[in-house]
Amino acid sequence: MDEVSGFNQQFLLSVMIIVLGFIIKRLGWLGEEEGDSISRLIFNVTLPCLIIYSFHDLTIDASLFLLVLSGMLYGFILMGFGYLFFGRKKGKTKGMLLMMMPGLNIGLFAYPLVEGLFGSEGIRYFGMLDVGNALITFGMCYIIGSFYSGKNQLFDARSIFKKLTRSVPLMTYMIVFLLAVMKINFPSVVIDAAEVISRANMPLSLLVLGMFIHIQMAHSERRELSQFLMARFGVGLVVGLLCYFLLPVSQMVKLTLLIGSILPLPLSHLPYAVEFDYSRRFVGTTSSLSLVTSFVLIWLVATLVM
Repeated sequence: MDEVSGFNQQFLLSVMIIVLGFIIKRLGWLGEEEGDSISRLIFNVTLPCLIIYSFHDLTIDASLFLLVLSGMLYGFILMGFGYLFFGRKKGKTKGMLLMMMPGLNIGLFAYPLVEGLFGSEGIRYFGMLDVGNALITFGMCYIIGSFYSGKNQLFDARSIFKKLTRSVPLMTYMIVFLLAVMKINFPSVVIDAAEVISRANMPLSLLVLGMFIHIQMAHSERRELSQFLMARFGVGLVVGLLCYFLLPVSQMVKLTLLIGSILPLPLSHLPYAVEFDYSRRFVGTTSSLSLVTSFVLIWLVATLVM
């Protein structure tokens, strides 16, 4: 009962911070431009520090490699169902919906919740899932968006590689993981500094999520939006519950796969929409609604299984 109470308390706290971020934007104290700046601060400073602090004493085991592979495999599963549901769509609409199906928002959305619920142990598990997910988000999603954009862009492996290497969190994962394999430890002063800076990650991430909530949808697009959300989270619920109840793995791995399967869309889809001339309003609104949907689903599912 205490575990459930603590879980609900953490979710209530998260909701309050997200609502505060939304109110701050509505009052005009901070706008989306400031939100973008805070996001860059999170991805380039506080999140890497959180990764360093959480992974500095990492013990390598098979379950961590399983999560990396799961992050990639789940992207292919979502893509397959995307073609099943939206393969008959035409032109840019098809490309936009297919591009949006894979990819998970782990850095901004999952980490603050996981950190509050499971501490550094949870960060390790979701971090490994995020390594596989990053390859999908910055690789597969970008390729799909480019292919259907109508700009006759060819697959450019160099461009994809640059996007991956410019992801500071992904590179931090790789460096920390490599050092763990080589049994090389960070100096204690680095760990102490990373711990202090990482404390800002959760409140900043939740505030930014609230600032990014933006609901603006034309009536003609509502049907496609509802179809997309039902397809995305319907597949996620089925896959997540199957993994939780059928896989012979540890409880933390099960929870990681269950929660990970119903995470919202990554924020990278919005700049992709701008680059490939898709509907920024549709992508932005769908991303915002996916945040709300994911938040509710995670609370419902986790309350039942914890």
